[in-house]
Amino acid sequence: MASNISDIIEAYLKRLMEESGLDVIEIQRNELAEQFHCVPSQINYVISTRFTTDHGYIVESKRGGGGYIRIRRVKLDKDHLLWDVLRSLGDEVSQSASEALVERLHRDGWLTDREASLIQAMLRREVLALELPYRDRLRAKLLASALQALAAHRKT
Repeated sequence: MASNISDIIEAYLKRLMEESGLDVIEIQRNELAEQFHCVPSQINYVISTRFTTDHGYIVESKRGGGGYIRIRRVKLDKDHLLWDVLRSLGDEVSQSASEALVERLHRDGWLTDREASLIQAMLRREVLALELPYRDRLRAKLLASALQALAAHRKT
C-alpha cells in the first residue's frame, strides 16, 4: 500500500503506463500537481527520483504553455541486459539502488517473481547486519554473484 504522496504519484504514473499498453506517457506537471493537491516541485521530485535511467526510464520535458513531461520505459535486449548490469555494478550498491535494479530485471522478464523476491530478501540491510560501507560492498558482491549464477543456469 502506498504510504506517502510520492509513492502514490509513482504508482499512478506506472498504472497509466500499464493501462495505455504503451511504454510511454505524457503528462502535464501542473495538472498532475492539482490532481494530487501538491506543489509541482513534488511531481518533479517523483520523476527525478523514481523514473531514472537506473529504473529503466527516459524522461523528456518541454517547458512553456504547452509543455509536457514524457516518460518512456526503456526495454533492453534481454540477452545483453544482464551483462550490461554486471558491468555497471560498482564496488558498493545501496539498498535502494539494488531494489531498483532487481525491479527492472524483473519487469523486463529477466527475473521470475520468485528470483526477484529471493534476491531482494537477501540484500536487505536487516540481513546484511554490517556498518556502511561494508554493507554496501557485501550487497554488491552478493548481487553480482546471484546474477552470474542465474545467467550461467539460463545458458545450460
